[in-house]
Amino acid sequence: MASLAELLRTAKTHFDLTDPGHRESLHRLTSELLEQGQISTEDVETAALAPEAPLEFRLAAKLVDSRRWLLECSRPARVGVVFAMWGEHHRLLPRDAANPHGEDSLHVKLAQLEWATAGTAIDWKLYAVDDGCPHGSARLARRRAAEHSARDHVKVLELDEALPASGGPLTGLTSVQDSRKAGAIILGCIQALEDGVDAVIYTDADNSVHLGQIGLLLRPWVDRDSKVVLGDRKHRKAVLVKQEARWGEGIVLLRHMQRMIGRAIYARGIQDTQAAFKLYASEVLGRILEQPTVYDFSFDSDWILASLAQGVEPVQVPFAFIDSAAESASIAQGPMTTWEALLKGLASAVRRHGVEHDREMARVLDEEIQSADDLDRIIDHLPPALANAPSERLGDPELMSPSEIRDWIRSH
Repeated sequence: MASLAELLRTAKTHFDLTDPGHRESLHRLTSELLEQGQISTEDVETAALAPEAPLEFRLAAKLVDSRRWLLECSRPARVGVVFAMWGEHHRLLPRDAANPHGEDSLHVKLAQLEWATAGTAIDWKLYAVDDGCPHGSARLARRRAAEHSARDHVKVLELDEALPASGGPLTGLTSVQDSRKAGAIILGCIQALEDGVDAVIYTDADNSVHLGQIGLLLRPWVDRDSKVVLGDRKHRKAVLVKQEARWGEGIVLLRHMQRMIGRAIYARGIQDTQAAFKLYASEVLGRILEQPTVYDFSFDSDWILASLAQGVEPVQVPFAFIDSAAESASIAQGPMTTWEALLKGLASAVRRHGVEHDREMARVLDEEIQSADDLDRIIDHLPPALANAPSERLGDPELMSPSEIRDWIRSH
C-alpha cells in the first residue's frame, strides 16, 4: 500500500472532464485512500488543503469524505437527482475525433451514483429533463440510458410534453420556449416528489460536479435535519476550477448590482447562489413549487428566498467543481442573456417574497437594463470605484451607489 505522501506526490495536477483515463485515475486514487483505514478522513482533508496539493488529490479528498459518510449512514433515504438538458447532444456522448467535447455525461453520472451508494442505505433515481432542446437531447439520453446496466434508475422527461399545464407549478409557462432551465428542473422535481423521494438534489447536465460527492449534501440533512443544503464553491475548503475569462472585467459591476438587490441572501454569507449542487428536503421543496416566481436561470435565488420565507435557513457545504465551459448553454445562448435573467429574476423574487433589498438599485435595473444588449455595452468596462474592491465588499452601496451605477450605464 502506498503511503499518504506517495499518493499525494503521484496525483495528477490536471483533470480533463472528457478523458475516461482521468476518471479512472481519480477512481483508483480514491479507492486507495479509502482502503487504507489508518489514513483518516481528516488527514486526507489536511493534505488536500495544502497549497501545493495536486488537483486530482483534492478531488479525491471530497470523494473520500462523501463515501465514508455514506457507508456509515444508517438512515434509509430515497433521493432524486435532477438535471436539465438543452444542447447536450455532444456532452451526452463519449469523446472521439468527431466529438472533442464529449463527456459521456449520463453514463458517468450513473457510474458515480452507483459507486457512491453501493452498500449504503441510500436509494436514488436520476431524472434527466429535456428543456426544449433543438438537438433531441431527450431522445439521445433515452438511448444512452437503455445501454447502461442502471437503466432502471433513470427517467428521461420532456418539458414540451408537460405543457400547457392545466394546474400546478408549470402553469406559468405557455410553451417550452418560455423556459430557461428552471422549467425542466421543476418538472424533474415534480416527478421525483410524485415518486416519493425524501429529498431532491439538482445538478447540471455536464460532469462539472462529481456525483460521488452527494454524501456532502446528505450529511447535514441526515445528521442535523437541515432542510436546504447549498453547495458552496467559494468556501476555502472547496475545489474550484472555473474559466472566469469568459466574462469581461465589467462582471464585477454586475455582481455588485446582484448583491445589492439580493441583500437578503448575500448578507447571510451565501455567495454562491448559482452552484448546481443543492439539496432540498421534499417537504420544503413541495411548498416552493406551489408558486415558482421564475422559470429561467435565476430560479436558484428564488428557491433560496422561498426557503427563507418558510423559516428555513440554508446550510452551505464546500464541494469540488470543474468548469465545463466548451458546451455551456449560457455561452450558446449568450452570457449576457443569462445575466439579464439572473438580475431581472432576482429583482422579481425579492419583491414577491417581500424581503429587504436595495430598492433604488432594483429601480435602476428596471429603468436602465431593457435587454442583454445593455449589459453587453458595459461588460468590458470596469468602473474605477470597483477596480480594487475586495469581493466581500461587493454589494456595499458606499463603494458605488445605485445613482452612480445609473450614470455609468448611461455613459457607456
